[in-house]
Amino acid sequence: MKNTATRDKLIDTGAQLIGQQGYNATGINAVLKTCGVPKGSFYHYFSSKEDFGLAVIERFATSYDATLVALLEDSETPPLERLRRYFALGRDHMHECDHVTGCLIGNLGQELSGQSDTFRDALNLVFQRWEHRFVHCLKDAQARGDIAMHTPPEALASFILTGWEGAILRAKTLKSVEPMEHFEKILFEQVLLNPSP
Repeated sequence: MKNTATRDKLIDTGAQLIGQQGYNATGINAVLKTCGVPKGSFYHYFSSKEDFGLAVIERFATSYDATLVALLEDSETPPLERLRRYFALGRDHMHECDHVTGCLIGNLGQELSGQSDTFRDALNLVFQRWEHRFVHCLKDAQARGDIAMHTPPEALASFILTGWEGAILRAKTLKSVEPMEHFEKILFEQVLLNPSP
């Protein structure tokens, strides 16, 4: 148990520091110092900084995937309400972090996709997993007649995730959730609109 706890502590601390300052600016020594863990322990659990970075990505992605399942696959809640709750959670997080951290996976995608195929592939797989959660919710909405049928749910899911990640980036640069609100408004009032017969 102790070994797992130390590894978990390193990953959690790394995620926090990387979220604040980026992967390249986060040194292993800073992670170790923040954790109070000796350097030898790091290399006991991770073969390299890249290996550590991949573990941070997987931990965050797995945790957030569970959040998406709870939000987007809750059959007791109407699908469009599930989507609205997802967006509300994102805005709440942006307020809580004072528009600084945003989405860890989105941040790493911008920082690392051009530097490392290993990171690019790992991050792409995370986004694909998340898109799958949106597809499930959107199929439910189409089956109920809540949204238009003319766009495949897979294309809508990709559009939503891509647009939302962009809105998060703009929210960080503006220090305001206004771009996120604009995206949500246009999505519900124009993109998802089910035209009258």
